[in-house]
Amino acid sequence: MQDMASLLAEESMKEFNPHEVIEGTVVLVNRDEAYVDIGYKTEIPIAKKELAYPEPEAATDVVKVGDKINVYVVALGGENGLILSKTRADRLVAWEKVEKVKEEKQIIEVEILQVVKGGLLTTAFGLRGFIPASQIALHFVKDLNEFVGQKVEVEIMEADPKKQRLVLSRRSVLEAQREQKREEALASIVEGEKRAGVVKRLVDYGAFIDIGGVDGLAHISDLSWDHIKNPADVLSVGQEVEVLVKAFDPETKRISLSIKDTVRDPWFDKAEKYPVGSYVKGKIVKLTDFGAFMEIEPGFDGLIRMRELSPKHITKASEAVSVGDEVTVKVIHVDMDNKKVALSITKVQQDAEKAEYQDFLAKQDNTAVTIGDEVNE
Repeated sequence: MQDMASLLAEESMKEFNPHEVIEGTVVLVNRDEAYVDIGYKTEIPIAKKELAYPEPEAATDVVKVGDKINVYVVALGGENGLILSKTRADRLVAWEKVEKVKEEKQIIEVEILQVVKGGLLTTAFGLRGFIPASQIALHFVKDLNEFVGQKVEVEIMEADPKKQRLVLSRRSVLEAQREQKREEALASIVEGEKRAGVVKRLVDYGAFIDIGGVDGLAHISDLSWDHIKNPADVLSVGQEVEVLVKAFDPETKRISLSIKDTVRDPWFDKAEKYPVGSYVKGKIVKLTDFGAFMEIEPGFDGLIRMRELSPKHITKASEAVSVGDEVTVKVIHVDMDNKKVALSITKVQQDAEKAEYQDFLAKQDNTAVTIGDEVNE
């Protein structure tokens, strides 16, 4: 016959139902399992794989004697009367957290565990999470293994407790950070200021340059003071450059940049070497209806107008000079505002004739003085 204490103990035992979550106390832990007292007639063992996800190396890594934990009643019966799982109880709580995080669009940090087909495996609140390959970065990543072991910030794209489906995105976080950085950069832009930049992309018509979180376009005509046919002739992707903000439209958010305007136009340095009145020797490089252009030095030309080509009346520049002719000219005007230099061949001839005449007069004066002295003697 059962004694009175046993009968009373059986009557006082709790009733348990499948799929409910109850609280228990850990009374014993070894490497493979933990025993939990939930008020049943015996303590129930929980295998380490049901203690945490991913499965720990030892149960002792998860719980210790005396811990109060929530467990999920998987089923009634079995060798111990009940089958319990801590991971399932944790999942119920975890899915509630996940749904709240998703609703509030919070950012969470997760650790990348391994590469799987189509993406990366991770955990969030103890739940298995998946990051598609397209959602790991702003650009295509060839080898996803570089992320294994890293901790990254993500947002929840999809959360379905019934399907146990949790899809995360790192890309959306990066895009938001990039946009915030872009807005901050746009707010700080001032026309006419100089900034440090990095060449991001070259196109036929210029270069896109990052000036601190936002890209601007430097047209090909603003890359160099020299005439260039291809941006790649003077720039390369990744090159650090100094730029001037030429214009900024807050509505379209378009930024016009210039590299050449960060330095003095070398034309002025060259012009200062050839003041008005100086003589220069150069080569005829082009004939036009109104005169001829002479190269004073590489990248620096001057114009000889028709009337300055010859003392004679001519209707075509070719009547006085040909392309390739080397001539000596006189600088007669330098227009700094419009960057033009006026040259003259006729002035050189006139100056030579004048010098010759002055020399003749000087010789005549000397001769007259000598004759007068002889008469007086």
